[in-house]
Amino acid sequence: MSKPPMRPLRSLARAALVVLALSLGGCSRDYFFEGNEYSNPMTVNRIKDLYRARDTCLAKNAVASDTSNSDVASIARAVALSCGAETDRLITATNVDRDPKVTLAIRNDTDQRATLYVMRAQR
Repeated sequence: MSKPPMRPLRSLARAALVVLALSLGGCSRDYFFEGNEYSNPMTVNRIKDLYRARDTCLAKNAVASDTSNSDVASIARAVALSCGAETDRLITATNVDRDPKVTLAIRNDTDQRATLYVMRAQR
């Protein structure tokens, strides 16, 4: 009884290993570690502080705005614009890849929160 040749099996395993190594090597490092920029507690706390600063600015400016002469949307736009520096700092800290979708989402969130604070101030 002779043993079956192992050469084809070894070469197939070697080829599979090479394909696997090349496919993993072709992937971006960020794909495997996606989201790690926010796992640092100092970064998370800084972002939370920036959200609080932005929301504090919105609340302060919504209360100080003249709610009797304009509609809510106009006042909210003005309040959001007056807190542009806080919003920009928040965007810079959270959007490290400078993704325009993230920037737009944060600006929309700022507009919505400004509207909410203006509506609360009118009560």
